Amino acid sequence: MSVKLRKAGKEDMHNLWEMQVEGFKEILEKYHDYDINPAAESYERILQKYESDGTTYYFIVADKNNIGGIRIIDKKDGSRKRISPIWIMPEFRNKGYAKQAIIEAEQIYGIDNWKLETILQEEGNIHLYEKLGYKRTGRIDKISDIMDIIHFEKN
Repeated sequence: MSVKLRKAGKEDMHNLWEMQVEGFKEILEKYHDYDINPAAESYERILQKYESDGTTYYFIVADKNNIGGIRIIDKKDGSRKRISPIWIMPEFRNKGYAKQAIIEAEQIYGIDNWKLETILQEEGNIHLYEKLGYKRTGRIDKISDIMDIIHFEKN
């Protein structure tokens, strides 16, 4: 299994946005988190993020197929680098692709000084991040009666 990250240009953003909507749709339907779920973001919002300082979007590629996406924020000012969001398309999940994509991102940007957040109730995500060396910060944000956001840092 070989996963590569391919930098997305502005011309790729509509395709990446469509993938993001599809990739997070199941979570949106489960938690109804319309204010923060990437599936509920408008195309215009994705373009704003694309233009933001320090932001780079990538396609996650396996066997020449775009199987997901990842946004890396690196302001190059000593602040923590951030993964927000990362997703794998439903038909490619549970094959280790997200793990490989994060490892690839860490090879590009360095292994130290990262942060990310995920849904506390999504145990598979938590297991993945902890396996990759991310530690719980202790901060948990209550979003609703059925959903909380947990924060992680690495090094």
